[in-house]
Amino acid sequence: MRGLATRVVLLVFAVGLVLAAVVGARGVLHNFGGPRCQATALGTSVDFDPSQTAYAATIEAVAEKRGLPARAATIAIATAIQESKLRNLKYGDRDSVGLFQQRPSQGWGTQEQILDPVYASNRFYDALVKIDGYETMKITQIAQKVQKSAYPDAYADHEQEGRLLASTLSGHSPAGLGCRLNDASTGDPAALKAALRNELGVTSSVSGHTLRVRASSERAAWGSGAYAVATASRYGVTSVMVGSKKWTRTRDTDGWTWKDVRGKSATPTTVTVTFAH
Repeated sequence: MRGLATRVVLLVFAVGLVLAAVVGARGVLHNFGGPRCQATALGTSVDFDPSQTAYAATIEAVAEKRGLPARAATIAIATAIQESKLRNLKYGDRDSVGLFQQRPSQGWGTQEQILDPVYASNRFYDALVKIDGYETMKITQIAQKVQKSAYPDAYADHEQEGRLLASTLSGHSPAGLGCRLNDASTGDPAALKAALRNELGVTSSVSGHTLRVRASSERAAWGSGAYAVATASRYGVTSVMVGSKKWTRTRDTDGWTWKDVRGKSATPTTVTVTFAH
């Protein structure tokens, strides 16, 4: 009888260890690493932190608003990765500052202007579109012409990253961008509405803690949805739905994916964004 009791105690102990391991593994999965965003297209993924991803979203949005080809955003994002690692730096070589490390002394604008990501992106594109044939030119050649770089070959190292970010952020690769984020304490739908208008040229409506976009096409809807996810950390976004697919803010790896929403009959061009409150 004593032997049976001992075996029961050992069994209960073993089950407890297994449960603790499962709970612990889930905790590790939920909390491992810092908040990250992941862009996936053509079977390949790259990841950046939320701040970097938000700057990439601005660069892509400005290209979209200007009606530039997808190649333009790829070039611009790759350039920003090389120049600043997608950081809006207040310092650099000599008087270089900002995402593209543009120099006031070289006519790019004042330091204050260059530190505005929208202004800096527009100035980059102003220079880019003056290059005949840039759409098919090697990025090393473009870097030399636009950035006057002493190391133009380095830009090619980031072309794939630029392409994946541009493709997912523009909606060419639907549901390709997701972010693992900490919980949001507050949301600011009015600020996201203004950013969508200013950067992407998209009109939206706000009702309470919900923002809606009625896009002109499915790709445009995915572009707006991706922008909302990319800036979710900044504006306190908790979920984004494009058509019948939904991204939900979470700290675990589900934050990198979009789920099908059963029973929802939203049109493919409708984007619904919810915020913390």
